Amino acid sequence: MSGFEFEGRSIELDARGYLRHYGDWSEALAVHLAAADGIALDAERWEILRLLRRHHEEFRVAPPMRLLVREVGRQLGADKASSRYLYRLFPDGPARQACRYAGLPRPVSCL
Repeated sequence: MSGFEFEGRSIELDARGYLRHYGDWSEALAVHLAAADGIALDAERWEILRLLRRHHEEFRVAPPMRLLVREVGRQLGADKASSRYLYRLFPDGPARQACRYAGLPRPVSCL
């Protein structure tokens, strides 16, 4: 486990870099985490992060990749419903990387 100070708060991360406490998340923290990986959170990426957070709010679990692709298609349009599109946005693994920025636990299907 590791952590860092952000906006006057102590943020705890697990060994893989995911937030230990869901309530610590903020959009500013997401921007910070992504920037540390060299990623700018543009409108397309925010669509995915917000979709992930809505899914987690409803089902209390982060969606695995197949379900993520299906939900992206259902909510954001068929033109975005592909793993290729999601990997362009989150090259280290859409479900894994996007969930980290969204403040969600690592999807159970990710190794």
